[in-house]
Amino acid sequence: MGMPYGLQAMLKEGHKHFSGLDEAVYKNIEAGKQLSQIARTSMGPNGMNKMVINHLEKLFVTRDASTIINELEVEHPAARLLVFAAQAQQQEIGDGTNFVVSFAGDLLSSAEGLLRDGLHTSEVAEGYTKAANKALEIMEKLVLPGSDKMDVRDPVAVAKRIKGSVCSKQYGYEDLLSPLIAKACIDVVPKNPANFNVDNVRVVKILGGGAHDSKVVKGVVIKRSTEGAIQDVTDAKVAVFAQGVDTASTETKGTVLIKNAEELEGYSRSEEDRLEALIKGIADSGARVVAAGSAIGDMALHFIEKYGMMALRIPSKFDLRRFCRATGATALARLGAPTADELGYAKALGVSEIGGTTVVVLEQDASAGAVSTVVLRASTDQLLDDLERAIDDGVNTYKVLCKDPRTLAAGGGVEMEIAQQLGEMARKETGLEQYAIGKFAEALEVVPRTISENSGLDASDVVASLAAAHAAGKSTAGIDVETGEPTDLAEQDIYDLYLTKWWGLKLAAEAVCTVLRVDQIIMAKQAGGPKPPQGGAMDED
Repeated sequence: MGMPYGLQAMLKEGHKHFSGLDEAVYKNIEAGKQLSQIARTSMGPNGMNKMVINHLEKLFVTRDASTIINELEVEHPAARLLVFAAQAQQQEIGDGTNFVVSFAGDLLSSAEGLLRDGLHTSEVAEGYTKAANKALEIMEKLVLPGSDKMDVRDPVAVAKRIKGSVCSKQYGYEDLLSPLIAKACIDVVPKNPANFNVDNVRVVKILGGGAHDSKVVKGVVIKRSTEGAIQDVTDAKVAVFAQGVDTASTETKGTVLIKNAEELEGYSRSEEDRLEALIKGIADSGARVVAAGSAIGDMALHFIEKYGMMALRIPSKFDLRRFCRATGATALARLGAPTADELGYAKALGVSEIGGTTVVVLEQDASAGAVSTVVLRASTDQLLDDLERAIDDGVNTYKVLCKDPRTLAAGGGVEMEIAQQLGEMARKETGLEQYAIGKFAEALEVVPRTISENSGLDASDVVASLAAAHAAGKSTAGIDVETGEPTDLAEQDIYDLYLTKWWGLKLAAEAVCTVLRVDQIIMAKQAGGPKPPQGGAMDED
């Protein structure tokens, strides 16, 4: 048998190699289109839900694109590039992931037509890049006048700005949730709003009741009761321990030889005395609340009660971190009396009941701790999860507002206006890139088209009437999903944020150009190793 030549001689046996338009580019485009098709039907206020069962068999019923994409665990390398773009959007802005994936899918679909017509991939990619840069320039001019001046501590103005973001996730709940989110965020916004931390607003989901029973608590709500009999304290100092509060077990194993009953009694008493001295030291430091990251032993609890302190167990390290932030305490890794600097302060800490669920509520002054909690109520777990995602989007929108409060026309108005101006630019271009710029403009229409399709409207009629309105000079006209008529949605306090759209356009265009510039896929031989055990019936042993 002759020696292999070319790529076969260079790579290990078992590799895969795809090259050229048919094998690599079209396959990548197809994967990107399939991914965008999944996310697209969830866009807009009337988007459809997806039922996703992840690798741990957890069920998600949601229309939040970032949740859907993350839980799908996409394998295809080209589709993964779109996933990375969506994740970058989620980390940077926290909203607009659906726009990134849907728009990128439409750009790929348009590119496929151009490639089949004979254009080269680099010409399409260059045309797209030129169009994206021009689109960002145009977007700068479409900012709604006066929107750059906004007080981020004004609850009414903030609720209006975040309404559009909440509306796209939970249509019908926006008037209820927006003021709650605004209040929760304004409670914890620092002196310099640009330093606003999303983690300072948390959500506690309690089953039962309706969404209208939801409320905001300035402080922390923990879904459990206290450990001992003391259930209410006010103006108390707090000691927080990262580990459990119990008798210390030694690092090494040892043997204690006890000869008689007195020695056994003495040994037990010495352990008790040592623990009592520790708890007394904590009480003497002025603490009236002991919070532990894991179990509190029975004997320790006895002494905590004896010295009149409240015992609280917070098993979640995230909750413990927020509790420390809200009280100003330091979580100690050693068990012992805390110093004055390590103690926190709680204005009011007590056990309460919300809808049959026992909770511990820590209420604080704005000066003491910067954490606020939205207590969410709903009748099903799925609805609670979806409302939580809507609140998460709203809080992220507030973070963006703190950086840049500028807004744009919503409901596909911006995309339509940019598409019209790019169409004119394409007609003036002389090179082959004009076709790619024209297709980029057409792809932008995916937003109004998808919103109208998902709302059960005739997409062709709606997009045509919207295009006519923009041609007539109504640059802020977007789709009203109730009537299908071109409307300025700013009159209904629904806006798109400038930064969300800016990043979305930029990331989608960059991801698509990266996919188009791939002309070969070379996959090395997969690493061997033992196969994971297949799940089957277990034998008796």
